[in-house]
Amino acid sequence: MSNPIRVCVTGAAGQIDYSLLFRIASGEMFGPNQPVALNLLEITPALEALKGVAMELDDCAFPLLTDIVMTDDVNVAMTDVNWALLVGSKPRGPGMERADLIKDNGAIFTSTGKAINDHAAADVRVAVVGNPCNTNCLIAMSNAPDVPNDRFTAMTRLDQNRAMTQLAQKSGTTVTDIKNMVVWGNHSANQVPDYLNATIAGKPATEVITDLDYLQNEFTPTVAKRGAAIIAARGKSSAASAANALIDHVKSLTTPTPEGEVFSACVSSDNNPYAESLGIPEGLIFSFPCTSTGNGDYKIVEGWELDDFLKAGIQNSIDELTEEKEIISNLLK
Repeated sequence: MSNPIRVCVTGAAGQIDYSLLFRIASGEMFGPNQPVALNLLEITPALEALKGVAMELDDCAFPLLTDIVMTDDVNVAMTDVNWALLVGSKPRGPGMERADLIKDNGAIFTSTGKAINDHAAADVRVAVVGNPCNTNCLIAMSNAPDVPNDRFTAMTRLDQNRAMTQLAQKSGTTVTDIKNMVVWGNHSANQVPDYLNATIAGKPATEVITDLDYLQNEFTPTVAKRGAAIIAARGKSSAASAANALIDHVKSLTTPTPEGEVFSACVSSDNNPYAESLGIPEGLIFSFPCTSTGNGDYKIVEGWELDDFLKAGIQNSIDELTEEKEIISNLLK
């Protein structure tokens, strides 16, 4: 059996992580033969609740779980980690402006980026879930100058999964029939689910679902606003589905992508001629179609056909992410 992968999970006593940690420890994220050690980070008032989570992990007697570290110190949490799963972030409170939320989370992800830079393993890879995840990822990446930019990703996999299900239900197929369901841009209401390049049972989605009005004016906002709909129905934000999407996100980076398929991930737009050709400036974390060789790496896939509706949506995401970047410009190195 191989050496353990040390994984830091932030916000570890929260809803998403309660659905996530047991699946990591069982081997679902990194495979049935890969031991894992967990570094669990929480704010000080939540440490007692975190102890309860650790007790439950112990009580599961997972053969692959070799060690649990609990801490409220981000520097301890990031020590020797191979993967940093940044789930925790400050939620938006009543009456809070988005700009204030971005600023408040900026301080969190600044210290997190510095801790990753100073204490993580040389091969560390980072996946950001805590919202606004694209900009939080940019902050962390900027504050970890010794870690290559391509080690940082943020998550639009939940949006991709939501879009796949919507297409499957509309077409009377299953999610296994949906391929190349790309989400472009920001993980926000301005995200761009790409109906034009998705396929359903091997056919272009627009040949199976010919109602363009549905695709643009019902499918797209349904996917983009699904999180709000879940809060309205459940009274709480997405947790189990977000945890599941993070597992999918990491598995897509640690498993070779099947030939002819892609997955969605938010990655750096720097030094990419294809991003430039789409009008996406450098210095953003932007969701693109990607593939991986399975070593934790990714490659942005080029050559996608985009109609005017999708191009306009991508521009809206560019504008939104540029505005967010300006808000936290003082935190970027």
